[in-house]
Amino acid sequence: MAFLEIRNITKRFAGQAALEDVSADIDKGEMVCVLGPSGCGKTTLLRIIAGLETADSGSVYIDGGDCTSQPPGKRNFGIVFQSYALFPNMTVSDNIMFGLHRRRGLGREEMRARVDDVLGMVDLLEHRNKYPRQLSGGQQQRAALARAIAPAPSYLLLDEPLSALDAKVRVRLRGEIRGIQRALGITAVMVTHDQEEALTMADKIIVMNNAAVVQTGTPREIYDRPATPFVANFIGFMNFYPAPEGVCAIRPERIELTGATDGCDMVAEIKGFEFKGAVTRIHGVLPRQTEICVDVASEKADALDVRASDRMYLRIPKEHLLRYPASAAI
Repeated sequence: MAFLEIRNITKRFAGQAALEDVSADIDKGEMVCVLGPSGCGKTTLLRIIAGLETADSGSVYIDGGDCTSQPPGKRNFGIVFQSYALFPNMTVSDNIMFGLHRRRGLGREEMRARVDDVLGMVDLLEHRNKYPRQLSGGQQQRAALARAIAPAPSYLLLDEPLSALDAKVRVRLRGEIRGIQRALGITAVMVTHDQEEALTMADKIIVMNNAAVVQTGTPREIYDRPATPFVANFIGFMNFYPAPEGVCAIRPERIELTGATDGCDMVAEIKGFEFKGAVTRIHGVLPRQTEICVDVASEKADALDVRASDRMYLRIPKEHLLRYPASAAI
């Protein structure tokens, strides 16, 4: 039995579907990312799991118990918002202490010890007496995480927790959040629209689009075997080209460059190059003006000494080729 079970959740706002018959299972200790474009329903789903929103139909079970009608205060979860939601007139320690007041039976000294424990986890002990305005964005988010985990909740909800931060801080914090989640063994559900966050942090990804779940799987399954063209196009970069009775797709790093006489599958005219550090993306055009991209190591790209308007000869490994029906929307 899954720790969190979402069963056939439907929710509408002013007649518009926010969630349409959504179901998901989340195991104990698992980090699950709910991934999708803006407006797909992922934050509404998180709010229903928290009890902050009421579903029109469907059920939510926590550890085997039906909590569909329970208010948020009865669900024993911690939550971290994109906006941090720290109290500006309280120090970091007092913000965390505030979150501990719902833990009955804890004395003042026990609370202080717990504050020190979680501040140590998020590397903020030396900032305990500062106010939120005196912290960087990354430090504020760590303080919000400390406040969420301090009461030892049964599960943790994270709503786009890193989207307001700059790129380098995001990369560091996603590793820290994942490390803390693993160390505590806490079940966590994180909403994000950032595919890289989902691929690097999650045990399991729930991909949503247009108020529905379109695929659930491990990061590797989602990336290597996307169930639909939408998933293929949303997670990473995917080449699509027409084929008999449908559409073929392949990742640019899976295409092999070969010679004209080495049994190539396709010939493309080079249109340009995109240097991406260790990798260079070569942009080309197939017959009938179908675009195709190939990723090669930048060192190899330099050695090839190819230029715009040159031809490139491509081999398409069949084991990495995906096929979708012509009716499937990209």
